Amino acid sequence: MTSGPNRILDDFAKLMTDAAGAAQGLRKEVETAFQAQAERWLNAMDIVKREEFEVVREMALKALDENEALKARIEALEARLDASKS
Repeated sequence: MTSGPNRILDDFAKLMTDAAGAAQGLRKEVETAFQAQAERWLNAMDIVKREEFEVVREMALKALDENEALKARIEALEARLDASKS
């Protein structure tokens, strides 16, 4: 067993190590609580998640492409109809 100044330094080092561990544990708890609160806040605001936004965006782009293709088909059919009337 150590005695004198070395023991005091050993005890101080152990105390600092324990304090650092406690601080890190507290930091993780605060981060977890903050993330949970932020998620509750965002859910309360009814904000769309990025993944959901991307899915709807892709659907809209596909619908736009299909709409343009249908418009071209209608124009071609109308041109054929006008040509057959003449």
